[in-house]
Amino acid sequence: MRAFTTLQGLVCPLDRANVDTDAIIPKQFLKSIHRTGFGPNLFDEWRYLDHGEPGRDCSARPKNPDFVLNQPRYQGADILLARENFGCGSSREHAPWALDGYGFRAVIAPSFADIFFNNCYKNGLLPIVLPAAAMDQLFREVAAQEGYRLTIDLAAQTVTLPSGQVFKFDITEHRKHCLLNGLDEIGLTLAHADEIRAYEEYRRQSAPWLFG
Repeated sequence: MRAFTTLQGLVCPLDRANVDTDAIIPKQFLKSIHRTGFGPNLFDEWRYLDHGEPGRDCSARPKNPDFVLNQPRYQGADILLARENFGCGSSREHAPWALDGYGFRAVIAPSFADIFFNNCYKNGLLPIVLPAAAMDQLFREVAAQEGYRLTIDLAAQTVTLPSGQVFKFDITEHRKHCLLNGLDEIGLTLAHADEIRAYEEYRRQSAPWLFG
C-alpha cells in the first residue's frame, strides 16, 4: 500500500449528496477481484453516455460532457470534494479501488458511510471529514478558481487552502500510523515477522507432534 504523507493536489468537486458505491463503481464490474484496473470505470454511469461492461476499452466510449470528471479543468485531479453520506450503499471494496485507480488520493466530505470510510484506510485513500460550512466554502472557491489546489498534511492533520487558511481534521493514531507508513493489515502483520517466526520455532520445539 502506498504511504500518504503530504499532498498538494488539484481538486475536483462532486456536488452530490448520498453518492452510493454502485454509482462509484457499478455492480457489473464486481466480477473482477483484482485490486487494479477500475479507474476507467469510476462513476461509469455518470461519466459515459453508453453502458459499460468489464473488459471494454473505455478510450473510444462517448463521454458525458456535463459530468465533472470529463471537464478539462479537472483533469489530473487527485482530491475529490463530495457532499454528505459519501460511499453509502453496498459494502464493496471496489469503490476505493476505483477512486485510487483513477488517481484520487483523498476524499473530503462532511460525512461518509461507515464501511466505505473504513475501506478507504485499508487501501491508502484518505477520507477527511470537514464541517458543512467548510465544505460549502471549498465548493465555492473551487468553482470560482480554475486550477484550485489544496495541501493536505497528514502528520499535522491539516488541509491548507490557497489563501493560507487551515482546516484541521481528526484521525485515530492507529489509522494515521498505517497511512503514514503505507501499512495495510497484511503489512501490519508482516512487521512482526521475526516474532511470528520465533513463536513458530518455539511451538515446533515444545509440541513437535503438531508438525508431523
